[in-house]
Amino acid sequence: MGPWRGVGRRTRRTRRAQIARLSCRLPDRPKPGKKYHWDAETQGWILGSFFYGYIITQIPGGYAASRVGGKLLLGFGILGTAIFTLFTPLAADLGVLALVVLRALEGLGEGVTFPAMHAMWSSWAPPLERSKLLSISYAGAQLGTVVSLPLSGLICYYMNWTYVFYFFGLVGIVWFILWIWLVSDTPETHKTISPSEKEYILSSLRTQLSFQKSVPWISILKSLPLWAIVVAHFSYNWTFYTLLTLLPTYMKDILRFNVQENGVLSALPYFGCWLCMILSGQAADNLRVKWDFSALNVRRIFTFIGMIGPAIFLVAAGFIGCDYSLAVAFLTISTTLGGFCSSGFSINHLDIAPSYAGVLLGITNTFATIPGMVGPLIATSLTTHNTVTEWQIVFYIAAIINVFGAIFFMVFAKGEVQSWALSDQHGHRN
Repeated sequence: MGPWRGVGRRTRRTRRAQIARLSCRLPDRPKPGKKYHWDAETQGWILGSFFYGYIITQIPGGYAASRVGGKLLLGFGILGTAIFTLFTPLAADLGVLALVVLRALEGLGEGVTFPAMHAMWSSWAPPLERSKLLSISYAGAQLGTVVSLPLSGLICYYMNWTYVFYFFGLVGIVWFILWIWLVSDTPETHKTISPSEKEYILSSLRTQLSFQKSVPWISILKSLPLWAIVVAHFSYNWTFYTLLTLLPTYMKDILRFNVQENGVLSALPYFGCWLCMILSGQAADNLRVKWDFSALNVRRIFTFIGMIGPAIFLVAAGFIGCDYSLAVAFLTISTTLGGFCSSGFSINHLDIAPSYAGVLLGITNTFATIPGMVGPLIATSLTTHNTVTEWQIVFYIAAIINVFGAIFFMVFAKGEVQSWALSDQHGHRN
């Protein structure tokens, strides 16, 4: 029996060592944050409440940016959103109503973002470089999604969900400080721009900008090319917002991913979209410079690819059952192809009326925010049992809307500066 006693001691020591190693690899998780027992309908209202504030400041934001410049408007809009983000956990403790109101206030600040950016780009982007420059800047929205989804999953796993809001709120405040310090509204006010670059930008825009002080609202609202952008923007955002708000739920309940996998794999489609936006911007400008494509043809081609392609793969994703690898592949391809629209209808405002690009984007984004308000509510009402068949209906609706928007834009879009964007009320060209 003597020799076996030694073997037993060694076995126990080996087992204790294995347990110690496992303890190093798998540290105890902190207690999760407070949980709230909200049903699907309540969650839909909470998710959609952001857009009730967001929609209000679109047109006023575009108008204000055209009057006072986009720098301060955009900066303080993001700062307000960041501060409200810090108070999100407190609002959740106070109840659903407090959280809905807070998210609506966040939307008020965020609503000026894209109109202000468009207004600034009207003074900075030469016509033959618009696709490249705007796609790089707007791709930041996709990159933020790519980073925030997996990072939020990690923060929730190793800390708790409240720290997600504290972290991103503080990041927004730091961004505001850098923005105010480094950015200028126009080339004329930039402190470090070279004289040659400033002259190049100003000379390229000299024949496209109007200096009339009043906004030709009636002409703008009667412009069919503007409504072509409205329809395309609305259609694209229906798919985008539906996936943005409900893709994590789809992956969790249908494809059965855990929290960490959910965060990483939910980010994959937006990484693809970010990459596509960068590359398509370069390609669009190359078509114009090297191949002499008109602005209209470039916008049509990229809008067609960016709306028909996603519709096809979105429908296909609903017919592969629970094959998660293929589902992720199709959803990633669908969202990736949507990146082509950044060089399509998304910047067409600058083609038809650069002087009023912020106002025009405010108008189109007002309509394009409606899907963010009603899309998740409709989708959650259609997926009460979270079956594959129910999700197929959600994908079908998004695909049909996408196809309609693409066709409408192809027929009615324009690529040149409209006469009302260059003339005052008396017909005098500035």
